[in-house]
Amino acid sequence: MFESKSLDLKVLVMTTRRNFLKTSFASSAVVSIGAAAPQFLLRAGAADSKSQDDSILVMVQLSGGNDGLNTIAPFNDEAYRQARPTLAVKADEALKIDNAYGFHPAAKGLANLLENSRLAIVQGVGYANPNRSHFESMDIWHTCRRKTAVRNDGWLGRFLDQTQKASPQNLPAIHFGHEKQPFALYSENIRVPSVTSLDRFRLSEGNEQLRKTVSRIGQTTTASNDLLGFVESSTGSALSASQQIEAAGSNYKSGITYPDSGLAQKLKTVAQLIDSGLQTRIYYVTLDGFDTHSRQAPAHAALLRELSGALDAFVRDLDEHGHGDRVLTMSFSEFGRRLQENASEGTDHGAAAPIFLAGNRVKPGLIGQHPSLTDLQDGDVKFHTDFRQVYATVLEQWLGIESAPILGEKLAPVAALQS
Repeated sequence: MFESKSLDLKVLVMTTRRNFLKTSFASSAVVSIGAAAPQFLLRAGAADSKSQDDSILVMVQLSGGNDGLNTIAPFNDEAYRQARPTLAVKADEALKIDNAYGFHPAAKGLANLLENSRLAIVQGVGYANPNRSHFESMDIWHTCRRKTAVRNDGWLGRFLDQTQKASPQNLPAIHFGHEKQPFALYSENIRVPSVTSLDRFRLSEGNEQLRKTVSRIGQTTTASNDLLGFVESSTGSALSASQQIEAAGSNYKSGITYPDSGLAQKLKTVAQLIDSGLQTRIYYVTLDGFDTHSRQAPAHAALLRELSGALDAFVRDLDEHGHGDRVLTMSFSEFGRRLQENASEGTDHGAAAPIFLAGNRVKPGLIGQHPSLTDLQDGDVKFHTDFRQVYATVLEQWLGIESAPILGEKLAPVAALQS
């Protein structure tokens, strides 16, 4: 259904402007950036200059269903200890938030963020009639729509469509990773690049001839042909973006040591690009592996160590470079895990789970009540906060846009951000 398309310079000048726009912008196809970075740069388009004060949202998707009950453990709850004889986080191991709840001992980075007032934990987040399929539940989170509704775009894609029409931007969103681009970024009109590495994202020195060609096109002023006029007005901004990205990779200096993990390196790259001056509003990364049906303890500990270490380093790095007040990072998963551990020392697909918001302008601490462990629904903790309420908070209080047209209805925000 979603197909990547590539155009080179020869095809570009031989096609019509209408077809070029149709294939490059108006479809919902995903652009994957690998060795074909120049094709993306030709599609980048001209961008209005914008203030560095623009807020930025960084999404961290935890794929597989993160066990929220062991991430934020109710270590004194007897129902929790009885349901998880081998997996329950013990009171003397938990990184205490208060007398009742604490982080998993591997989540030291999250504990550091909270200690430094940089972490909000929205508890009990989910949706009515939860779906326990990874794919369907993630699609619900990405689109805010059930499968019975038309789903051509995601909630962030709709945000991009609305903001692009009002104020065109260069590179309004970027997805980092080898995985399929998240549905949340799918848009009716905006093509979001999926980038596997910083080196492949730019016109490197090895592409000097192509660099000169693109630069020459961007500097011409003939514009006698409608298509060529479009190309001429677009390539100058595209080349400028490439140069900014190169500067981000070569000039970036940081006193923060990131962990040696995949997520940490993705977020380090995001920090570099934020500091480079790009007008990108949305960055999206994924950490996979949370489907812990068996032998959960070591796997989940490793994942939480990777997540928390990367987030802690990222927030401190942003602070060091003066961007801490501009960036909000949100981490979520498609569902939590069942209260009862299974016979394989793991947990099965559940429902409600916490969302993490990290940054300088969050209201730190636990937000909302921890779901009851005795009043369950089909073995799952019940949600009390619709995930779309968190989205509404981010859209209206962070990104500065009315949320109802994007989410489909008006929802009450959560008290997670400072004014």
